Parts: sequence; structure tokens; C-alpha cells
Amino acid sequence: MSKRRIKKIAIIGSGIMGSGIACHFANIGVDVLLLDIVPRELNDKEKAKGLTLEDKVVRNRIVNDALAASLKSKPSPIYSQSFASRITTGNLEDDIAKVADVDWIMEVVVERLDIKQQVFEKLEKHRKPGTLITSNTSGIPIKFMSEGRSEDFQKHFCGTHFFNPARYLKLFEIIPGPKTDQAVLDFLNEYGEKFLGKTSVIAKDTPAFIGNRIGIFSIQSLFHTVKDLDLTIEEVDKLSGPVIGRPKSATFRTVDVVGLDTLVHVANGIRENCPKDERLELFELPDFINKMMENKWLGSKTGQGFYKKVKKEDGSSEILSLDLNTLEYRASKRAKFATLELTKTVDKVVDRFKILVKGKDKAGEFYRKSFAALFAYVSNRIPEITDDLYKIDDAMKAGFGWEHGPFQIWDAIGVEKGIEIMKAEGLEPNAWVNDMLASGSTSFYTVKEGATYAYDIPKKSQEKIPGQDAFIILDNIRKTNEVFKNSGVVIEDLGDGILNCEFQSKMNTIGGDVLAGLNKAIDLAEKDFAGLVVGNQAANFSVGANIGMIFMMAAEQEYDELNMAIKYFQDTMMRMRYSSIPTISAPHGMALGGGCELSLHADKVVAAAETYMGLVEFGVGVIPGGGGSKEMALRASDIFHKGDVQLNVLQEYFLTIGMAKVSTSAYEAFDLGLLQKGKDVVVVNKDRQIAVAKQHAKLMADAGYTQPVKRNDVLVLGKQALGMFMVGTDSMEDSNYISEHDMKIANKLAYVMAGGDLSEPTLVTEQYLLDIEREAFLSLCTERKTLERIQHMLTKGKPLRN
Repeated sequence: MSKRRIKKIAIIGSGIMGSGIACHFANIGVDVLLLDIVPRELNDKEKAKGLTLEDKVVRNRIVNDALAASLKSKPSPIYSQSFASRITTGNLEDDIAKVADVDWIMEVVVERLDIKQQVFEKLEKHRKPGTLITSNTSGIPIKFMSEGRSEDFQKHFCGTHFFNPARYLKLFEIIPGPKTDQAVLDFLNEYGEKFLGKTSVIAKDTPAFIGNRIGIFSIQSLFHTVKDLDLTIEEVDKLSGPVIGRPKSATFRTVDVVGLDTLVHVANGIRENCPKDERLELFELPDFINKMMENKWLGSKTGQGFYKKVKKEDGSSEILSLDLNTLEYRASKRAKFATLELTKTVDKVVDRFKILVKGKDKAGEFYRKSFAALFAYVSNRIPEITDDLYKIDDAMKAGFGWEHGPFQIWDAIGVEKGIEIMKAEGLEPNAWVNDMLASGSTSFYTVKEGATYAYDIPKKSQEKIPGQDAFIILDNIRKTNEVFKNSGVVIEDLGDGILNCEFQSKMNTIGGDVLAGLNKAIDLAEKDFAGLVVGNQAANFSVGANIGMIFMMAAEQEYDELNMAIKYFQDTMMRMRYSSIPTISAPHGMALGGGCELSLHADKVVAAAETYMGLVEFGVGVIPGGGGSKEMALRASDIFHKGDVQLNVLQEYFLTIGMAKVSTSAYEAFDLGLLQKGKDVVVVNKDRQIAVAKQHAKLMADAGYTQPVKRNDVLVLGKQALGMFMVGTDSMEDSNYISEHDMKIANKLAYVMAGGDLSEPTLVTEQYLLDIEREAFLSLCTERKTLERIQHMLTKGKPLRN
């Protein structure tokens, strides 16, 4: 069979979802044809211009306006604005014939079966045989959509359901129709994982599929629990947020963002189409929801939902909360529970569940009630919505941002304990759970030889979850493959001669223990291994140096020790670059300050597409002191061409640090000079990142890696550049654009990046630049205003402008 490739896709429907999906295909380099309907009448602007309904600009107005709105939205649907050029727009009358040239047609029009069927009828006239054709429906049965279509159409047709926003939410549900060819499902499953960076889950054609069926049940169940336990919305959001590994927006804030009408639409769909669902009564909407729907309090899109932002008399804004008993808005109240206090010192979310369900207060009761309902419900959905329990967990993690799926939470509490909680609530698990315990399996999941196994219900045994060979899961290998460990890092053997150094500090900050661990990793790799990856699978790669430690030393005026600490940081970064083995950095999420500096010094960066990278030290009143300032001067020097362009190049790099710019994706990090074209690579699926980083390390080692020679040819511009920078910072301070202290920091950075006040452009060594960088960093640490900035960041978590 010939290998299917997707070079071009047509997306039909340009609403929020359609435009978002179009942007994500553009993100991964696919050509996109985005089509929508032709307007029926002119708008005022068009009338004023004397346009007619025949003008191209009018005919494409709907699609162009929708795409423009999407590209402006925050967070951005596109990795880099330049990628938008991969999207061509058009309309369903003039441009529909162009679908003959695409490899995949995806329908994303309104959720009405009759309209979808009309669209498919039109598309079939132009679609060439063998082209994939899918629908991004979230609720309409797939089997109805392809009725009456040709054999070839039905064979290549299925549901491909993205979650909104398409770039950020990882769930990609694939729903077969009655006649979908298995090869089509296999292709989409792999394409979703490998190219789109998603968690692909093949679901059955049941209402709301997997993610929304369980997710909406979970929210509806909470709606009823709120009333039963007389909880406020703040209390529920406190209990159902980060403490249990759910997004910060928890329950009610999430509903406000998604839109209450969207939730109600799915809940009603389940209620009407799942008559055999044993918890059907939970999909009935409580009175307060009906009232909110009547009042059009739908959330962010109508300006009020469960929360409402209001302006106070002094011009500041305040967020009010809805009282569910009176349906009136009131000032927000802080939520506090004794049970939650007990989990404050428990860093790993998975270790908190056992404590939470034992709680003696209302919080404990809340967790027992909601987990009992959830566990019973998911056990009864197999085999209705899927045959595999791990698919339910995958769907909840990827579609709703849960850190752990229902069966993983149940495992964390203990399967038998979970059943006990259920029985206390008058619920029972499905019979297969008791069969599992009887068969000798005491948990839903087990880990063997670095792979995850899940209980297979028909086989009554633990079976290896397919598709893991492309991944390395650090949680699975940490214990068996550990080579070294201290309080800051774990060093694991990834196999094939490659080591991994995984940070384990809070938010993966880089302090003395992490630096010691990094040095140890390089020692071990140079002695007995072939290469080193620095990577982890926490929420963020690293938020930078441990500023608490710097603050303590600076406040105590222990400048010699501070100097030694900074030199240790710099020396460790230089070892990353000048060791005898290839070093690979694998950043993802936030890679800030020292986390960014580490990546700047690796031989190669294998970045996740969602990497937010930047040198943000200005925010705490210092300059990058771990080699970052030196490195930006060096990178500028490497691209200098003759003449005055040199100053412009240097200025670009200076502004990246001076404005504390952070990339909104790995692709944007190339534009900022933090990643290097032709050297560093981007991986769209974060789950594959460590495995890909390992491959690159092995490739470099196998190709005969030689230790680089230290640089002594960095061209610095001296007084010429320093003068230009100082004139710039001076005028910015004069016009109140920056504070006096900002100017002081900027001038210190200018001194480093210009290489000091040398009388003419000069070639210097890297060490020369590191020494003046360290000196500048130390001198800023003696400033009261810098200490105020560091303290503010430590206590408030945001930068202070002073």
C-alpha cells in the first residue's frame, strides 16, 4: 500500500474551531485551504464603499474576518504569525472545486445534521477518490453523516474531534463510521500523535464520545454536589483545581471560559440520546443553571457567568462571584479547608488523593462523594464508549487538562478503598472491577521494564499499552535506571549509552544541588557513556536560578560567596558546551533565565513546540549572569557582517534581554535568537521529546563527536556600541519609558555586550566576557532596588517596577 502523506488539507467552516484547526495544521507545515459560506447581504462598510455581492472581497468576507479574529486572539493559535501565509482562504461557491487537490477534507460547520449532510453532498462532487474526509463534530453520531454517500466516501470517512483551543488541548478523538476502513483509522491515529502532537484516542460512536461524556458528567455531578453540601462556587473551584492536578480555572471558571451554553448543549445531547445511562438524572440541569441560561449569563462571552468582573469607583476592577442560593453577585470569599492544609507539604499530586478522601470536614465529604460518583460512572462506561480503561484516562488528561485520569486516581486511593467509598454513597462498581480483584490484579495499571501495562477486561490480565515504543516515560524508568541522585536531580540511563539529567527541585529552579547534579552527569557521561540529555517531564523545564538563594547571600552581603556561586553557574554552563560528549537540552513549557541559559550552552536543543523561552533577569533587577549575556554577544558576533549592520545586529540581541522577551512558542525562540536555525530542532508531541533528544545525542556520538575548542574570536564593538546603547537608555529614561534603576541595569548589560569600553572593535575570549558579566551581576546585587525586586518576585510572584 502506498504511504499516505498530508501535504494539503481543506477545512470547511472558519468559526473559532475551524480557524483554530487551520492554524494548527499551518503550525506543522501543512498547506491549508480554509472555506466558508458567501455572505447573503452587504454590511454597512461594504455599502459605503459601493461594493456588490459579486465582489471577491465581499464573497470571502466571512472566512477572512474569522481567520483575522483567530490570529489576533490570545493565547495565539499559531506558533509564529509568519506561518499564517500557509493558509489560503476562499468560499464554498467559487473555490469548492479546489478540494480536488487536497489530501484531507475536514468539515467544521455548525452542529446540525441536515447542514453537514448538504456540505458532504457538495464536497463529494469534487473530492477525488481516496481522499480522507472527516467531521469535527462533538455530538452528532458519525453513522448518520455519511448516509447515502458513495462506497469510497464511507470507507475514508470518520469523525476527528479536536478540543478547543486546537493548538493547546492535546485530545484528538477518532470516531469510526460503520464502514470506515481500518487503514484510515490506523493512519489518523499515528498522524495525530506524530505530526499534530496530540494524544490520539479511537472512540466508539456514542453521544459526546469519550472526553465530553466523562467531562460533562464530572461537571454536572459537581453542580448537584454543590447544592447537596451547600458549598460556594469559590469553595468548589478551590477543591477541584490544582490541588487535585486540574487546571487553575477548576470547575466554574472553566465553564465561564468555555461558555455555559456549550456545556448545556452537550449535557442535553447526552440526556436525550443515552436513555440507558444509569446516572441520567445527573444530566438534568439544576434550577440555577436554567435561570442563568434565561438571563444569558453564559460566562466570558456575555461578560458574566459564575463570575463577573466589575469596575470599582477608583477605576480598579474586582471579580464578583454568583451566590447560587440567591442568584445575586457578591464579593468573592476566600475558601479554606483543614483537609487541604494537610496536603500543603505533599508535592506530588498523586500522593494527595489518599489524604483528601480521609478528610473529616466538608472537603473530605466532597472528595468522597465526587470520586465515588466518578469511579462508578467510568467503570460502567466500559465497553459502552471504549473497550480500554486507559483510553478514558488519556481522554481526560488530554482533553480536560487533568494530571491524572479517573482510573489513575482510583489506583492512587487503592482499588478496594475506592469500592468502599462508593458503597458508602450507595453506589457499586461494574462487575468487571470485582472480577479484576478476584483474578489477582490489585490495580488498574502496573509498570514493568519501563513500560506501562493496563488491565485488559476481556483477557482478565495486565497488557502492555500499545504505542509506547516512541516514548520514554521518566516516571517508569526512574527507579530501575537510576545512576545517581541528590536532592536536586536524578540521573537516569536512557539506554544506548545516553544519560538523562532530570531536575527535581521546586519548579525545577537551578540551585547548588542542581548544578552539582549537572556536573556529576557530565562526569559520568564523559567516563562511561556516550552523550547527555538534560530533560524532564514536569509542567515546566525550569523557571531559572534559585533567586531565594541569591537574595539571602546579597542581603547578608556575602559577596565572595555570591561571586563563587555565580562562577559555579557559569562554569557549569561552559562544561555543557565544552565537554567531550554531546549535550542536548530538552526544554518545554517555561524555560526562563537560567533554564534558558542552559539551553543556550547545549550542543543542540530539542525543544517542545510549546516552549516559552526567555532571559527574564531584568524582572528581578539583574542581568543574565550564567553566561546568557556573554552568549547573546557571541551570537551577535557570529552573524556580524561588515559596517554599520553590526550595531543593528547587536542591538536586536540586546533588546531580547533588555525587554525580557519570552517566546510564545519554540518557533518564536528562533526569531529571538535563543534557538539557532539549522542546529536546534522542534518536536510537536512533548511525549516524544526525551526519546527524540536521546536519538540526537546518539546520532552525534555515533558520527564521532569531538570536543569543541574554547572560543577566543568573539568580536566586541567596545565604545562604539556602548555609546549607542547609553544614548538609547538615556532617552528612554528621559521620556519616562524606563525607571532610573532600569537604566542602570540596561547600562550594565550594554557594558557586557559591548565588551567593555574598548577603544575599537576587538577579538576577545568567552572567558573575558564571562568575567565582566559576573562583575556586572554582582554589582547589581549590591543595589537596594535590586533586592527589593528580588524580594517582590519571591513574595508576590510578579516583577516590581521601581
